[in-house]
Amino acid sequence: MCLSVPAEVAELLPGHMAIVSVDGVSLEISIALVHDLAVGDYVLVHVGYALAKIDPAEAERTLELLQELGSVGQELGS
Repeated sequence: MCLSVPAEVAELLPGHMAIVSVDGVSLEISIALVHDLAVGDYVLVHVGYALAKIDPAEAERTLELLQELGSVGQELGS
């Protein structure tokens, strides 16, 4: 099973690379597979690669669901 996480593009770098933010954490990723990106766009990230550009509303909804899942996991663990 593969999991990709929405991330906001914070900075475009040379060599098809970018800095993205995932829930406040900055990561350097490859954007070689996605064209026409700009700062502020959202992408799906899997193992250090942007796979696709996605709608900002969809990205926010997915991040909220992931946060809810984390909260449920913490409740079940206690």
